[in-house]
Amino acid sequence: MDFELKTLSAADAAPSRTDALIVLVQLESKPGRDALSRWVSDAVKAQDFEPRAGKLLAAYRPAGFGATRVLAAGIGDGSAKSVRQAVAAAVGSLKGSPARKITVLFPAAPAAGAVRAAVLAAADASYVYTTTRGKADGRKLERVTIGVPDAATQQQFFDQARGTVAGVELAKEWGNRPANHATPTLLADAAQSLARRGSGVQCEVLGPREVAKLGMGSFMAVARGSEEPLRFIVLKYQGAPKAAAPVVLVGKGITFDTGGISIKPAAEMDEMKFDMCGAASVLGVFKALSEIRPAVNVIGLIPACENMPDGRSLKPGDVVTSMSGQTIEVLNTDAEGRLILCDALSYAERFKPAAVIDIATLTGACVIALGGVRSGLFSSNDALATALQAAGEVALDPCWRMPLDDEYAEGLKSNFADVANVAGRAAGAVTAAKFLQRFTGSLTWAHLDIAGTAWKGGAAKGSTGRPVGLLLEYLLAQVGVSQPAVRAVRVRQRA
Repeated sequence: MDFELKTLSAADAAPSRTDALIVLVQLESKPGRDALSRWVSDAVKAQDFEPRAGKLLAAYRPAGFGATRVLAAGIGDGSAKSVRQAVAAAVGSLKGSPARKITVLFPAAPAAGAVRAAVLAAADASYVYTTTRGKADGRKLERVTIGVPDAATQQQFFDQARGTVAGVELAKEWGNRPANHATPTLLADAAQSLARRGSGVQCEVLGPREVAKLGMGSFMAVARGSEEPLRFIVLKYQGAPKAAAPVVLVGKGITFDTGGISIKPAAEMDEMKFDMCGAASVLGVFKALSEIRPAVNVIGLIPACENMPDGRSLKPGDVVTSMSGQTIEVLNTDAEGRLILCDALSYAERFKPAAVIDIATLTGACVIALGGVRSGLFSSNDALATALQAAGEVALDPCWRMPLDDEYAEGLKSNFADVANVAGRAAGAVTAAKFLQRFTGSLTWAHLDIAGTAWKGGAAKGSTGRPVGLLLEYLLAQVGVSQPAVRAVRVRQRA
């Protein structure tokens, strides 16, 4: 799908040929004298349309307009959040139609973040997963034109939005793939494909032998119950001078999680293909970086393996030795994500990073605490936590800071190792974060628990692509939201 930014007034938009024209209408907006503005104004006066966020009024082939379908979409106060809601509703209503080219019109100057919100909402509402669906129809929407009063003032934000869409959709693709189509080896292949010539991304993939030499005993212990060999993926993007300290992103890559010997119940176990959404989000961020090209250095680390029950699998009570030298008593083999992340966090130290952020579908406890609205944020550094929270608000991909009091680590004490991998049921998301914190040393570190936000269940089951938006916004903020040159982005359904 292609996106285009265009200077366009309501008077110019009305006669334009397009499959659908979506005009965004703000509360208290001043009606113009052109035909499109009068159509909207008449509908409001007749109380057939109220410009509140998400409200729609549709017309088919109205006289005097060039569009086959004209939709008025209420954006309430005009905020980015309201625009996202409006565009999602409007584009969603067209999903079953034959519309292939649409125009989204801002009659007045958009609010901060509104253009970005419109682009991402249009992509999300029209997204269709097709990779393993033999007879499925793909996305029908081919082109979205964003019309604004002055395109030059919005170009930077539009370009960043296009890059973000490319990253989000790559994260969705790999999150949605069944585990047999997203093995650790295939995930590594996807990472290597990002490192094509001219992308600005480099990739190194380590296998079992190299990981053993590094002493990643905790990671290896999780992987040994599976027939699929582990992969440790190292991605590098250098947009700043080599001397500039990088931001390191660590993504949990459990490509399927049975729970191991502490096996999960059968109900909804299929959703454990989403347990690598942290890894998918790192891939998505690097895809976006290759498009946007910001002046920042970023390292991506993905420990990827399956967690399976087997004669060689970890057993409750086993003690393993991590890369840091700390020994871990494994009381529950279903708390495996922290066992692979701790070794990746130790590996991150070699880059002398400015910050380390791990992203993981780590705990059901975080779902109970925050649901599917906000990701859980844990950090030992107030400045980093504040920056991530701010980025989440701007990106409409919010998180919420949770505590890290030392008292929460009491339950992780073990009589047989330096630390246990689980505590009691209480504050499970916090104790999981406290476990990871032991392996961060003096690093400026944050942990995002995305177990509630990385995918949706039920009829809308599928990956959300979160928190690609949050992470990308954080990285762009590190360079003052620079104005990078972006290549034309064509969003594809297949990776």
